Amino acid sequence: MRCPFCGHVEDKVVDSREAKVGDTIRRRRECVKCERRFTTYERIEEIPYMVIKKDGSREKFDRQKLLNGILKACEKRPVPMGKMEHIVDEAENFVAESPDRERPTAELGALVMEGLKKLDKVAYVRFASVYLDFKDIREFMDELKDLLKSKGK
Repeated sequence: MRCPFCGHVEDKVVDSREAKVGDTIRRRRECVKCERRFTTYERIEEIPYMVIKKDGSREKFDRQKLLNGILKACEKRPVPMGKMEHIVDEAENFVAESPDRERPTAELGALVMEGLKKLDKVAYVRFASVYLDFKDIREFMDELKDLLKSKGK
């Protein structure tokens, strides 16, 4: 491990423990040269999770890409970061629980939209407008009408 401060390659592990989730090891390290401390995380390298896109192609599940989409949808909205990360965690777990370690993006998108719908209706509409790729204003209005009907329930 290279020290992020001085670039030296020797360090010693000061403390190791399981991270909160349990699938990661957190290690506190100290550089032998500059004696500064830094944290690293170790995760078991597994077969990557895959998503099946609309065109049938497969792509590695990208947690950050999904989070970025949710962040855009929630921009300037009162949605806490922890809640957004929770939606991404649920999506990642959904893919991980699949026997083939892959899921169609349609299923993942539906899961994310359901989570956003519970948190913030505006963020939901923003995400849906990009994800569902409405062909015209009528499709968009139909989605808004459905949202308004569900609000009354």
